[in-house]
Amino acid sequence: MLAVDTNVLVRLVVEDDKLQWARARRLFEREQVWIAKTVILEAEWVLRSQYEFEGKAIARVLRRLAGLENVHVEDPFVVSQALDWLEAGIDFADGLHLASRDGATAFVTLDKQFVKRAARLGVTTRQP
Repeated sequence: MLAVDTNVLVRLVVEDDKLQWARARRLFEREQVWIAKTVILEAEWVLRSQYEFEGKAIARVLRRLAGLENVHVEDPFVVSQALDWLEAGIDFADGLHLASRDGATAFVTLDKQFVKRAARLGVTTRQP
């Protein structure tokens, strides 16, 4: 199994360099691929900030990649939950942090907007 870097995912999605896209595509066609959730986090940021993808489009493409038979994602439930929340309007990084809270009894943040968005989804967060 091969672990991939963010640039491999981004090239595969945006196809802005045909040679690198072809190399990334061959890798995904032929190998078992491991994607760390930090790579997914960075890929979301790059697609949003550098390529101006919208949240729903990012969630769709990342789900498609994660759903490939030969692709293994670190902490798939957490990543899936964060992608659900991204589609619902929560920043992906915030959603990933929140979904990763494991056995914590509360998620505490100073971000008032995050608290409001999470509350609309029935997710409890609070300020210190």
